[in-house]
Formats: sequence, structure tokens, C-alpha cells
Amino acid sequence: MSAAAIFQIVVLLVLLGVTVPPLGRYLAGVFGDPELGAEPEPTPGERVFGPIERVIYRACRIDPGSQQRWTGYAMSLLAFSLASVVGLYALLRLQGVLPLNPDGFPAVGPTVAFNTAVSFLTNTNWQAYGGETTMSHLSQMVGLTVQNFVSAAAGMAVIVAIIRGISRRGSSTLGNFWVDLTRIVVRVLVPMAFIAAILLVSQGVIQNFSGTQTVSGVAGVSQSIPGGPAASQVAIKQLGTNGGGFFNANSTHPFENPNGWTNLLQIWLILAIPLAIPLAYGRMVKDRKQGNVLLGVMMVLWLGSVLLAGTAETAGNPLLTDRGADQAVAAQQSGGNMEGKETRFGPGTCGLYAGTTTGTSTGAVNCMHDSMTGAGGGVVMVNMLLGEVSPGGVGVGLMGLLIYALLAVFIAGLMVGRTPEYLGKKIQATEMKLVVLYIVVMPLTVLGMTAVSIRLGTVLDQSMQDVGPHGLSEVLYAYTSAANNNGSAFAGLDASTNWMTITQGIAMLLGRFGLIIPALAIAGSLARKERVPITAGTFPTGTPLFGGLVTGVVLIVAGLTFFPVLALGPVVEALAMR
Repeated sequence: MSAAAIFQIVVLLVLLGVTVPPLGRYLAGVFGDPELGAEPEPTPGERVFGPIERVIYRACRIDPGSQQRWTGYAMSLLAFSLASVVGLYALLRLQGVLPLNPDGFPAVGPTVAFNTAVSFLTNTNWQAYGGETTMSHLSQMVGLTVQNFVSAAAGMAVIVAIIRGISRRGSSTLGNFWVDLTRIVVRVLVPMAFIAAILLVSQGVIQNFSGTQTVSGVAGVSQSIPGGPAASQVAIKQLGTNGGGFFNANSTHPFENPNGWTNLLQIWLILAIPLAIPLAYGRMVKDRKQGNVLLGVMMVLWLGSVLLAGTAETAGNPLLTDRGADQAVAAQQSGGNMEGKETRFGPGTCGLYAGTTTGTSTGAVNCMHDSMTGAGGGVVMVNMLLGEVSPGGVGVGLMGLLIYALLAVFIAGLMVGRTPEYLGKKIQATEMKLVVLYIVVMPLTVLGMTAVSIRLGTVLDQSMQDVGPHGLSEVLYAYTSAANNNGSAFAGLDASTNWMTITQGIAMLLGRFGLIIPALAIAGSLARKERVPITAGTFPTGTPLFGGLVTGVVLIVAGLTFFPVLALGPVVEALAMR
């Protein structure tokens, strides 16, 4: 990697090291004491946020002192999700007759509207449309931006419920979904997104209500320049690990990501909450080592993917090297594989950004993933196939890692001949059945839909532009991105067809709720259990050894599941370039 790319990584690590620990402490205070089920202790913003929350509770008839079983928590989540998807779908379909539509965009088509509504509901933000040529300002602000807030908050609420399930003893409840959702939006996402939006505007990200303006350039050539409230959406799309672009080019567009400082800020926004939640988890279970271990697993997987992707792109395209092309880093050129890269950022920063967004459920891009080398593109695809636990999205990243932690203690228990335990809770048949269900949902969705789409010829006839290993990689990437609620794309694939919009919508729903429901069921089962005393035979889970075991389990499960199809796609493509 270039010295500039390494410098950016170092600066980012320093920023994360300074800001993530206090954010973790703040989140722990907002989430409250899970063992007692009490109201969260007052945070520094109680005087500001408390009255706002109480108004919301009264308006929505929410009892902040009530508690829900895991089934009630899940049903509340599903009911809220149903209302969200119906409301957003209706807004998109009626867009043509609603205000704040300066460019006069017509209603969004039914299948694309369905795909978009499901996409933003599930925190995927897959886009089968061009933002600046399809969505009105009202759809962007009231529809997509609002969903960016509440879908992220719903994911964080789920992890709060799961933590309560782990920490509570002999309890039948996991908290109150409506209280958790409100508190997360009001006390965490809105204030952080507001500050981030101000910073983005100061650096040149646009925030206005202008329509598309046609201007004449210095050469007399006309150019259409779009406008709109971009900064407010960019802030929460990154902070909530959503990723949907206000513009079709996403964070490669200078109106969304003007310079290196905004690029660094966006990467920090993506990582801040996912990395802070493990630290909050350690405080909430009253064993900070547990949170530190899981944070360490996240950091190892994230940093490894960033370095691998950045190195692959900085090294350049071997086929061009063989033909005498100079791809070395020099004063006159950034070097490396510049295809699909912004000259403002270069290939090293592309690897950093791509590794970050695919390691989380963000999906934003500052380079064209389809133009990455076989090795670089393979890394970002594998990031998602790991289940996006490196570090994963807000809430759902730690959720996935905790599931793998339960699997790891089960395997360790079998190795030493003892009943597996995690934080004093016995892991028995009920939990393991749910763990297996959680783990198989995503692979079945990704591999099944990829196979069906190719076998039926639907994708081959209607969507695919490339053939061979890269064409397979594009289809596999699309369903991987959908089922893992990421939202990035390889491009080279027409995703606006009826088949792609509908099947990807189904994949997004399965990837979201097919994982959340088993995870909540596990939390409900653990909450009812009493803690068993720690003995000499108890496998310690707050050590680097356990962190290594969890990391190994994540890599082995993903490798055994996906290596055959990866060998037909990105692996073959990478070898063909040698």
C-alpha cells in the first residue's frame, strides 16, 4: 500500500482509539441496566432528551415502564417494520403528485418501489435506481432518510434486548422495543447525525432544495447539476451503516464526498457505533473483558480485510503489468489499479473504504467494486459472506458475533467434555438449534437464489452483461449484498428487472428477520436461566484465546460454506490475472 493510504489508516485508528471508548460508555448509559430491567440511568443529555422522549411516549401511548417477552419484542419489531414498508411504498408510488418535487419525477414503478421500501426497511439500502434521476426531495427526506434512522435504531434495539437476555437471570422479559427504539433515535442517532451533517456541509457536501440546474461550461457544453438535501442523508446513511446514496454514484460523487477529510469522516461514522457497542456490552454484563475480546475479533477481521483489499488494488492489474504498463506509485500518478477509482482517493483509500463498508452493513462506495481486481473484489465479497461481523452493522454486527461466540463455547465444551457455558448460562439443545438456524439462513438464501437465477436463465437473459467467472461473481455479489443487508453492488448487472427487484427484496427480508427472530428467541431462552457458578472447568470467554477461537469459527464456517462458489468466481478470476 502507498504511504498515503497507510497514513490514513493510522489517523483513523487514532481517531477510533480516542472516540470509541467514551461512546461505548455513553451507549451503556443509554441502554440502561439490563439485569434489573430498570430505566437507564440519566445520561448527560437527560434535561434535553428526556422531555422529548416523554412527549413521544404520550403521543404514541407507550408505557416506558412496561416490559416485553421476546415474542412481544419480536412482534413489535415486525409490526413497526410492516408499517414502515407500507408507508414508504405508498410514498414512492404517490411521489408524482406530492410536493417537494422540483424536477417533476413521476411515481416510482411498483417493483422498484417494493425493492426500495424493503431495502431501506432492512437497513440494506440496495438501490435499483439512480437517486438524482428518480427520487423527489420529499421521498429522499421523509422516506429514505427517516428509514435510515429507524432501521438503524431497530437493529440497535435488538442487540440491547439480546444483551439483556444474556445478563438477566430467571427473567421472562427483554425490555420494551418502543422505549428502546425511541431512546436510541433521540439520544444517539439524531444528535450524532446532526453534528456530522454540519461538518459535511462545512466541507462542501450540498444541502439545499434546488432542482437540477443546467449550466454552460467553459467549453460551452451544457451540464446538468443536481441539487437536494444530501448532507442530512449522508450523515445518517454512514452513521447508521445504511449506505444508500443520495446520488447514483454514492460517495464517489463530489457532492456527497468532496475531499479526503469528508472521506475520513465518513469512514469514522461507519465504524464508530459498531465498534462502541462491544464496549457497551462489556459494561452492561459487568465484565469488560467480554466486550474487549469481541472488539478485538472485529478489529482483526476488519483490519485484515482493509489491508488485503488495499494491497491488492495498490499492486495494480497483473495483466497490465505484463504488457509493460507502469502502475507504480509516483509523484505524477497514484499508481495501482485505477480503473473505477476516483483520482481524489486512489486505490489504497478504495481498499480502506470498501473493506469498511462491506465489513459493516453499509454498502456505500467511493470506488467501483466491479472494477476491483479479482483479489480485491474477492475480499469485499468475503467480508459479507462472513456474516458482516467485521465489525458488522449497528447492533446486528455484535448480534452475529455473539451467535458465533455461543457456537465457539459449544465446540470448546465438546472438546473438553463439559456442558458449554457462556457468562454463567448453560448452552443447551434449544440454544444450539436456534444457533444453527441463524447460521444457515444466510447461506441458503445467497446460494439458493444465485443458483436458481442462473439455472432458470432469468439473470443470464435479462441482467448479465459479463460472462465467465466475473459474470458469476456479479450475480453472487448481488444476492450476497442483499441477504447480508449490505447494499453495495458489483455493477455490470441490471438490477432493475422484475426478477432481480422481487427476488432481492425477498433475500433482504430473509437476511434481516430470518436472523433477528432466532437471535431474539435465543435471548429469551437465556434470560430465563439462572447463572451457574464458575468452576475450575469453566472455559474462560474473556481471554485472547477465546477471541482466537471465535475468529477461527467465523472463518471456518464461511470457508466451508462458500469456498466452492468462490472458487468458480473471484478465485478463478484472480488466478487468471496471473
